[in-house]
Amino acid sequence: MVEGSAKSDCSANPASAPGAGRERRLYRAEVLAQATRLREEGQPQRQRADTLGVARATLRRWEGQAPADAAAEAAFFASPAGMVFLHRLVVSAHWCITLRAAGGVRVVCEFLELCGLSEVVGSSYGSQQGLNAAIEQHLVETAAEQRRALAARTSAPRLVSLCEDETFHPAICLVALEPVSGFIVLEHYASDRTAATWTQALTAATAELNLEVIQSTSDEAAALRRHAEVDLNAQHSPDLFHVQHEASKATGLALARAVRDADAQVKTCEQALSAARQAERTYHHHPHGPGRPPDFTQRIRTASQGLGQAMADRDGAEARQQQAGGCLRELSTLYHPYDLEQGQAQTPERLGERLEGVFQRLAVIAEEAKLSARACAHLDKAKRVTTHMVATLVFFFTTLQQRVEALNLPPALEQLMHEQLIPARYLERVATRQSRAEERDRLEALSERLLAPLRAPDHPFQQLDAATQATLEQVAGDCADVFQRSSSAVEGRNGQLSLFHHGRHRLSERKLSALTAIHNFHIRRSDETTAAERLFGCAHPSLFEEVLKRTPLPPPARRRRARRSTKVAPLAARAA
Repeated sequence: MVEGSAKSDCSANPASAPGAGRERRLYRAEVLAQATRLREEGQPQRQRADTLGVARATLRRWEGQAPADAAAEAAFFASPAGMVFLHRLVVSAHWCITLRAAGGVRVVCEFLELCGLSEVVGSSYGSQQGLNAAIEQHLVETAAEQRRALAARTSAPRLVSLCEDETFHPAICLVALEPVSGFIVLEHYASDRTAATWTQALTAATAELNLEVIQSTSDEAAALRRHAEVDLNAQHSPDLFHVQHEASKATGLALARAVRDADAQVKTCEQALSAARQAERTYHHHPHGPGRPPDFTQRIRTASQGLGQAMADRDGAEARQQQAGGCLRELSTLYHPYDLEQGQAQTPERLGERLEGVFQRLAVIAEEAKLSARACAHLDKAKRVTTHMVATLVFFFTTLQQRVEALNLPPALEQLMHEQLIPARYLERVATRQSRAEERDRLEALSERLLAPLRAPDHPFQQLDAATQATLEQVAGDCADVFQRSSSAVEGRNGQLSLFHHGRHRLSERKLSALTAIHNFHIRRSDETTAAERLFGCAHPSLFEEVLKRTPLPPPARRRRARRSTKVAPLAARAA
């Protein structure tokens, strides 16, 4: 009997044999492989058909279509092992080209043509488009099953923060992403972006995942604020970028224009001074008529004074531009729960005072530069958000206190958590986001300095058992992750979606769900974990392997008909 899938329930009618759907071609390949072995043993065709459990006419047709004297590649792909490899190869091409690289089905067709696989697999757009649709459908179904299985492993809802934003394709797409793990909780097309629509979509998504949202980081859109604060009863944390952006809109272009104008004025005054000196030299080197000579000394003195004033104005404009840039960078440096210089906790009152000082300096710069009322309105808008920034810091330390108190630790260990362990873990996370190696090394060294006392043999932390230490480390890391000041993660996701939309001109619901599944269950970071594994803390089966099992084998190559020539014969030939 035939080994493998062709062994069981073989009948004279191949359409009713196992694998008639997904594995029809694989079944046929296995039958032909066994028939070839039996033919080499000397069995006649009728006996081979009886042994294999297929009709003799069917076996005769299959053996007649087999590549007897074909190339080695065609013979390999006609074998069971070649069929399995071809299946994986074609599905991988669709996976990487259409789901990872924003390519289309026609690119897959071209790939099959160029690598010569069009001789053994159908490479027309229609056949590959159907296979691509099947892959996407199985991908969405498999991801939904894995999502439900992971959520079922957690009994209590997991408390998470989300970054939320909308993108347009041009339909409105609501995107919500958990920033620590990178897991996309919501990616959904909606008719509008009101607070009610956001709440309805996110409630359904988080209920399925057994998540509870305690914080939302986004821009200052009224719908997003109401959705977070009223509907979800969560903390709305402002995006630092939007604060800096509003301040930059107020000062950036205006101060840059002032520097350009001042630089142009300096050049004009330099030319005027050079012209005055050249006129004096020309006057003394050429004959001139009677009369009092021009007062070149006064002209040169006036031009020099004008140049000095212009240079002072330029220096002032450049200084104001640099001061404004420094204030914008200082906003980023200040907006942390812990001081990046000493690693000590920063109280909300201290943060409010320091932010107020930054905007006071920006107001002085705006007054000196005589910025327009519109620019000052942008500054006022950015300054109003500082109240929400301080409120976010209050929320952070309140959440921190609740989580540490829930551990029921002795006072010494509670102090250790607040003053050393949590600040050190937070500084580690800040260090990984630094673009300059010097700053990254400095923050890592500061973190190590906070952790050094904990490693002493006589420290109370070392007296704890390994499980307790691991628990405290985990809680410290989770507490450090509570502070979220940027929605850049979801902005990056929106950029990726725009690339897919640009290449396809529209994204269907199935395509969008497939891209979400790829992001959550397939893409891995350097630690070889997916977003789903990082969010739920447990592994899941390989998404690609599961989809590969469900996807039908690639369609066979069709016999190509010779095309009639469309060239028009010459008139002389037609006349003859």
